[in-house]
Amino acid sequence: MKPVRAAGLLATMLLVGCAVTVNDQALPGKNRVALWQSKLVIAHRGASGYLPEHTLAAKAMAYGQGAHFIEQDLVMSNDGHVVVLHDHYLDTVTNVRDVFPDRRRADGRYYVVDFTLAELRRLAVYERFKVSDGTRIAVFEQRFPLEKSSFRIATFAEEIELIQGLNQSTGRSVGIYPEIKSPAFHRREGKDISVAVLEVLKTYGYDERRDDVFLQCFDANELQRIRGELFPVMNMTVPLVQLIGTGPEFRAALTAEGMKSVASYADGIGPSMQLIVAPDSVAGNLKTTSLVQLAHDQGLVVHPYTFRRDLLPVYAEDYDALLEIFLNDIGVDGVFTDFPDLTVEYIESNL
Repeated sequence: MKPVRAAGLLATMLLVGCAVTVNDQALPGKNRVALWQSKLVIAHRGASGYLPEHTLAAKAMAYGQGAHFIEQDLVMSNDGHVVVLHDHYLDTVTNVRDVFPDRRRADGRYYVVDFTLAELRRLAVYERFKVSDGTRIAVFEQRFPLEKSSFRIATFAEEIELIQGLNQSTGRSVGIYPEIKSPAFHRREGKDISVAVLEVLKTYGYDERRDDVFLQCFDANELQRIRGELFPVMNMTVPLVQLIGTGPEFRAALTAEGMKSVASYADGIGPSMQLIVAPDSVAGNLKTTSLVQLAHDQGLVVHPYTFRRDLLPVYAEDYDALLEIFLNDIGVDGVFTDFPDLTVEYIESNL
């Protein structure tokens, strides 16, 4: 294990006063069946309900709040570094327009792959925003204020070092949950992001099924490539998760035959919660699907996204009610959440 870099100092300071109450024995180990016997709290982009997403500060806060796994969305820089950002463009979470006003592409976007790591280090990271009449407006207005404090882009390696360093200093076993973003786009740009991500994972000791890691992607072809081609070459066997969105390209996966196909290369699914409970459901009259049962029938774990206290579906009167529906009534195996603390508290009090 390598030492935590100085870049994580601000983040680790956030741990002061945070209670750690997770039962580490419930986390996955050599026997992956243990995953069925616990409900996993997956910090969606960190504790992103409280701090700007995918910053080291947000990851440290998620750790301190008791998350079992912490998510990393991964894209690549021009000089081949794997960095942690949700999008493969920069203009919705950074001040790239101010620092590099002439570096946009013809579509008006600023792409991560057009910048070196040194250039990315010059950018400030903000709470996610949209632009109206030249003014930045936060997507979630009650979250961390825009353009306050100091946050920067981190590499995948730096974030792993932060989490592994905290595991050493606290004695816990918090896992990582990386997502390979837009692999086809990266290949068109001359970058094999899957190979790059696997190399980082292997360097830091995540290469077997027993390790505390899930590797996820929306691209089924890429997951099949990883399982069938890259794993044998790199001598790796980490668990794979097929992300499932609401678009028509995912319809085939929602059938019994489709789920059987997913199980041939993946160990779990990460579906939109809308694929489990229809968004037009109302309290007392939920329209649920058979997706969770189809997945469980194939031995797949189910980790839906995204659970937010400040963006509740109409059928849930509050955040606890939403968790009750999915974790208890329907029986999913874990959730991606912007609020790890509230989710840990619910699980410890109710399940």
